[in-house]
Amino acid sequence: MKQRTALSIAAGVAAAAIGGALIYSRATRPPVINPKVPEPAKPVELERYLGKWFELARHENRYEKGLDAVTAEYELREDGRIAITNGGRQGGPKGEHSFVEGRAIVADEETNAKLKVSFFGPLYTGDYWILDHGDEYEWSIVGEPSGRYLWVLARDAKPEPAAMEAILKRVEALGYDRWALRLTRHI
Repeated sequence: MKQRTALSIAAGVAAAAIGGALIYSRATRPPVINPKVPEPAKPVELERYLGKWFELARHENRYEKGLDAVTAEYELREDGRIAITNGGRQGGPKGEHSFVEGRAIVADEETNAKLKVSFFGPLYTGDYWILDHGDEYEWSIVGEPSGRYLWVLARDAKPEPAAMEAILKRVEALGYDRWALRLTRHI
């Protein structure tokens, strides 16, 4: 595996949330797909959220342009922060693998549904809101307050069609345009 600088690779699920910070010009930010981002629907048990997630869909962004087989792994560190490893393959599910590492802290300890993530050091942090998740933590919908970024995650890279449709309907119920999402290809 080859590690690239954080700016040259798609940072995966959480790193693009940093787009809310002024990392790049307004002209390169994705358009708003939800002008009224809802508060997270329910609390998050961090221990159950940890582990590996597969990205099923995303609102395309500069950091992940052209990436498929995108995954995000979350692990609790000894200092209480969350270690994040996001990876993907350029040009298709069998393309060259790249990854980036970051960290997160809980920003809302009452619900654990709002995190602050950093892949670019302490000066560049972004919001990572777990807007909703399955009761068994089998899927998750992640966004941030600007309404420009959205990720649909699951524990299974290829959920059953009925399960995928149910998740996408939940995306719509949260106020997002599901047709603005790019489906992520997995092997």
